Amino acid sequence: MAESSNRGELIDKVIKIKRCAAVVKGGRRFSFAAMVVVGNGRGKVGWGYGKANEVPPSVEKAVKDGSRSMFEISLDAGTIPHQVEGRFGAARVVLVPASAGTGVIAGDAVRAVCEAAGIHNILTKSFGSNNPVNLVKASIEALKQLRTRSDIERLRGVSLV
Repeated sequence: MAESSNRGELIDKVIKIKRCAAVVKGGRRFSFAAMVVVGNGRGKVGWGYGKANEVPPSVEKAVKDGSRSMFEISLDAGTIPHQVEGRFGAARVVLVPASAGTGVIAGDAVRAVCEAAGIHNILTKSFGSNNPVNLVKASIEALKQLRTRSDIERLRGVSLV
């Protein structure tokens, strides 16, 4: 379902739109909740959630929320520096760096996160739940764990050979 658009420099991809019905005197009143992944395609990514009575305002609110929650990840020539695993709820995602020309090998939810972040070559595998909302949160959690060699040297206070 990942639908994307460019707003200025940001890439936003709609992951899931949920419809909720409240039963009132005159019948059912529907509201919509949207989950969106937002990134700049150059190492910044975040996710947002928005709710409204119509679909377009809920997507706009989600994009605004996602642009506020964006964070920087370390990229290494179009891929990630090392293998990471993220968990959220029953969803588990493993992200593995890949050589140039591999492309993004991932399901819809994880692919949206990788493309918004600007990752061009990566191998992924998801385990457990296939709920797109939890898969996005697990893949974001995995990307937050990424460290470059220089970050590790600085944190440990030693030089890695």
